[in-house]
Amino acid sequence: MYTETSHAPVPHTDVPQGTGPVPTVPPAAVPPAFGGVPPVPPARPRDRKRDRKRVGPAVFVTCLVAAGLLGGGAATGAAALWTDAPAQSTTTAQAAISPVIVNNTESVNAVTAAAQKASPSVVTISVSSGSSGGTGSGIILDTEGHILTNTHVVTLDGAAEDAAVEVRTIDGQVYKATIVGTDPLSDLAVIKIDAEGLTPATLGDSGAVNVGDKAIAIGAPLGLSGTVTDGIVSAVNRTIETESSATSDGSSEEGSSQNPFRSQSGVAASAQDSISINVIQTDAAINPGNSGGALVNAQGEIIGVNVAIASAGSSSSSSTQSGNIGVGFSIPINQAKRVAEEIISTGTATHGQLGLSVQDKTSGSSSDFTAGAEVASVTSGSAADKAGLKAGDVVTGLAGRTVTDASELTAAAREQAAGATVKITFQRDGEEQTADITLGAAS
Repeated sequence: MYTETSHAPVPHTDVPQGTGPVPTVPPAAVPPAFGGVPPVPPARPRDRKRDRKRVGPAVFVTCLVAAGLLGGGAATGAAALWTDAPAQSTTTAQAAISPVIVNNTESVNAVTAAAQKASPSVVTISVSSGSSGGTGSGIILDTEGHILTNTHVVTLDGAAEDAAVEVRTIDGQVYKATIVGTDPLSDLAVIKIDAEGLTPATLGDSGAVNVGDKAIAIGAPLGLSGTVTDGIVSAVNRTIETESSATSDGSSEEGSSQNPFRSQSGVAASAQDSISINVIQTDAAINPGNSGGALVNAQGEIIGVNVAIASAGSSSSSSTQSGNIGVGFSIPINQAKRVAEEIISTGTATHGQLGLSVQDKTSGSSSDFTAGAEVASVTSGSAADKAGLKAGDVVTGLAGRTVTDASELTAAAREQAAGATVKITFQRDGEEQTADITLGAAS
């Protein structure tokens, strides 16, 4: 068990637009990474050495807005941007997704080339259940039709257990999709379509991402499908908390949220547990509707799955959905890949569990203390018990991740597969100790 802090509701938004056929970038206009000759001198290569340093503590913002679902179609008007707007048909308002438009092939840059490479692998997802509906984004994983997205997209924020799902590809084709599996603990899901000629995404290495690297978001923000925005990676190894999109009473072992979140129809759904996840932070514009879409590096490789944005002015009682303020979050692709592979193989994904209750370490009466997750109790026979942890220990690291509070320990454990053996670092009586710990399975 872990101590967690609940956050405000997780509204979503989205629907696509489209245009007719457009020219593509000829090879000669594409930067060297894509086989062409650039019209301008290429940028100096960036050091891709892994940065394992902790950028900051767990994020506690006024509101985390999931980046991806809107009832009805954005093309129906501005009212579609409100969480309690009436549901509209998600098929009549949609047009084909546009390929990247290039008006001047002699003046393209790395962002153009990266978007040109990654965009065919990004799809728009329409979801409906009864009178509720919405859209999000997804990433094509293979030629068999598996598509990676968020659990909150395919469950309408946890309000629908068996929603109808459709996928629209970049060429405007629409396919019915089946849900292969959802994983509320990571907010990831895999769906599948029966289609030919799909372009699987090229996956990068999120472990090699540095602060300051180019970051490009592709998806359908606010219903504008095929949208490309760019910025930088503004933080790595960030931990955020957001609400679970679990559709049943099977909750994770963390503390429950006391604040109900809104389903897509604007009706308050049952309170769900919050989840802690490690993310890449970016200032590339991410808005409701980008959920499940791609965060891409300058080489056109997927480095993250867009999942949420920070919002400074929304709450569970607000009827509006806040947009981008320059702080967006993406699930690292290395973590998403593991979860997706397990879902495709078995229909579910596993996550590590320590079997202890923790709280944020505070100074109390002492002026000399180490920030971390202080163990309050250990479950008998659990992974933590077998590794020798005791009440009063302060966990400062797990599996190579720095731990400064309870949420970070939760996220670090959940990143690992059940049964994984990793190093845990903790302090006992002022002395640092390490131990191997074989993680249990989170429910």
